[in-house]
Order: sequence, then C-alpha cells, then structure tokens
Amino acid sequence: FIALAGGPGANIVVIPTAGEDATYGPDCDCLKMFKALGATHLTVLHTRDRQEADREGFVSPLKSATGVWLVGGRQWRLVDSYLGTRTEAEIKLVLARGGVVGGTSAGASIQASYMVRGARSGNEIMMAPGYEQGFSLMRGVAIDQHVTARRREADLDAVVVKRPDLLGIGIDQSTAIEVKHDGFGVIGVGHVFIHDGKEQPNGGHYYLLQAGDRFDLTRLAPSAQADR
Repeated sequence: FIALAGGPGANIVVIPTAGEDATYGPDCDCLKMFKALGATHLTVLHTRDRQEADREGFVSPLKSATGVWLVGGRQWRLVDSYLGTRTEAEIKLVLARGGVVGGTSAGASIQASYMVRGARSGNEIMMAPGYEQGFSLMRGVAIDQHVTARRREADLDAVVVKRPDLLGIGIDQSTAIEVKHDGFGVIGVGHVFIHDGKEQPNGGHYYLLQAGDRFDLTRLAPSAQADR
C-alpha cells in the first residue's frame, strides 16, 4: 500500500472512524503499522459530525493525499459520518488522481457499491436497510471480510441470490486484493471467495482464488482460467 501511494514519503491519510473511540488524535495507534514500515507523512482524519465532514477545511488533507487508509471497526460508523459528504467525494478524487485507497475489515467493505454487515444492531446481519450503500470505489460488488476466521464462507451467497447484479468478494485475514482498473490480483496467505451465483462442481456457490491469481472484472472470471 505504501509503495502504491508513492513510497515512505507519500502523503497518507488514515481514517479510523469505524472504531469505537469518540476522538482520535495524531498519536493514534492506527498509525503504528505505517510508522513501522517507514511512512513519514501521516495524517489522521476523523469526525462523527457529518457537517464537519462536509467542510472544506476538514477535507484539506485529502486534497494532497496520494493514499487513504480506512481502519477497521464497524462500517455503519463510516456511513453515518461520511457517506454523501465532501469527504467521500475527496476520497474518490484521490483515486482519480492515480492514488490508492485501502482498508481492512469495515474499511474494505465500505469500498464496495453494496455494503454488507452494516446493521448497527450487529455484524451478523448481511443486508441492513439504510446501511447498504458503500462508497462505490468498486462498483457492482459486495465485499466481506474475516471469511475463514469467522466461518463466513457461504454468507455472501444470500446477498448474491437477492442481488444477482452483484459479485460477492470474500477476503480472508492476512489476504488482500489489489484492484487496478478492470481487474484485481490476490496477495497474502489466505483465499478470496468469489460468489457469482453459479453452482460449482463441489456443490457450493463460490470458488476460491489464492495468492498470484488474477480476476477480470470486465468478464467476471479469473484471468487465466476463463472457463472455471
């Protein structure tokens, strides 16, 4: 992520709003991993006030950012604070300028056009009215996380059945997808679960990608295994 943002000297904005704390300062624990990896220009951006999130002064760090990282927690907090605000718009402009947006857990799910596990009452609810719209950095998809660790292997099936226009992407811990334009590659030690609504030979409704595999978002098929 740091390399994609431009290296250790890149301007990286870290957004910890999905977490439980009311405030996060410049000494936020969310910066530790970036500092450990050599990043030197880090800014924490956080508010629970939608009006503040819409203010020009608040979003100013995003205007020069080449990387934005969305920390994990509960994705409904990101919706309440930022969806439809100038902050969301500026995050999208980071991508438009050739920057990178990343995140873990809630910070991954919010990047999809359809957001799963958004219910304020509990993260076991996959489809929560009022909390189904993500930031749409990836369109036509729903992104789940912690798949194997929390036994969520089949959870996206129900979403894809009700919304056949969506591709379900479930990501294991210690695993990521690197998305560029019309495709993504898999990195890490776990698997990525692809839910496309089609029954697989093993009787399930998803198949697995692993490190090194690539997926074509135009054809909605693995790049090297088009007939899979």
